[in-house]
Parts: sequence; C-alpha cells; structure tokens
Amino acid sequence: MAPVAPRSGDAIFASVDRVNAELFTLTYGAIVRQLLTDLEEVEEVNKQLDQMGYNIGIRLVDEFLAKSNVSSCVDFKETAEVIAKVGFKMFLGVTASVTNWDADGTCCSIVLEDNPLVDFVELPDNCQGLYYCNILSGVIRGALEMVSMKTEITWARDMLRGDDAFELQVKLIKQVPEEYPYKDDE
Repeated sequence: MAPVAPRSGDAIFASVDRVNAELFTLTYGAIVRQLLTDLEEVEEVNKQLDQMGYNIGIRLVDEFLAKSNVSSCVDFKETAEVIAKVGFKMFLGVTASVTNWDADGTCCSIVLEDNPLVDFVELPDNCQGLYYCNILSGVIRGALEMVSMKTEITWARDMLRGDDAFELQVKLIKQVPEEYPYKDDE
C-alpha cells in the first residue's frame, strides 16, 4: 500500500462539516462578553481565553493529525508553516503566512490574512487591554505542546487595537524529547 500524501488545508476545509460563520463568530463573542462580566478584570479574561484555547489545542491536534495526513515535521520552521498553511485553513478557513524568523529559527510571526473571530466586533474603551482572539494563542500553544514543543505565544499586532494586521509571535522555548511509558523489552 502506497503512503497517503499529506492533504492541503483547502482540501481538508472543503471536506469537513462546518458551522455557519456568523453563528460561530457571535457565539465566540457571547463567550468573551460573559467572561468580561464574570471576571471583571480584562487581564483575567485574557488568561482565561488563553487557557480555554490551550485546552482546545491539546485535543485539536489529534483531529488535525488524523485528517491532514501530515507526517512529523523535521523542525520548528516546518511546523510553523504547517500551522499557518494547513491548520488555520482546516479549522478557520483562513490562510496565514509565517514571517520574521530570528537567526536561530526559534521565533517567528504568524500573520493572519483574515480573522473570522472579529467580524462584528468593536472593543469598548474599557476593554482596550483585551486580547479578544487570545484563544488562538492558547490553541497553538496547546497543540504544539502535544507534539513536544514548549512555546510562548504573544500578540504582536491586533487590528482591534488599531494595527494593520493580526500577528502572533511564536517562540520555541524548548523541544521536549519524546518519552515512552514502556521499554521495548518488557
């Protein structure tokens, strides 16, 4: 049997069940609004959105690997490209680009061309410290942790804050060696 070729983000996006974009956007907005009401502090909401994203990411990576047929990436650069070109397209229907690599190849930016989470969104003055899409940074962090990459994800630019794009800075803290729970000879 011949190995199965990796699928493109467009092919996967076309074949998966989808929810209405407006329903998705409005539901996410309602979650953020409820967090603002319950937690009252914008920084606490940022932390909670990141934690929610992390919890989603550690589960989402299994679906991604099963549906995309992507083999193990050889390095962090290839991993970032797969996230941008396949992952974002598969789950959000948008493409992203990877830019601003540092000399070590351990830090880059993922720039979103479009962001469906922010349709119909305007931040009020009392929420200017809110990273509305912070769930995305948590998703990436959680997914990468499941493939043995400890990362730090921060927002470099945010159109809701007046910037010209949505840009996530992804920094590889360390590559965790894979551990197997059992020895081969047992």
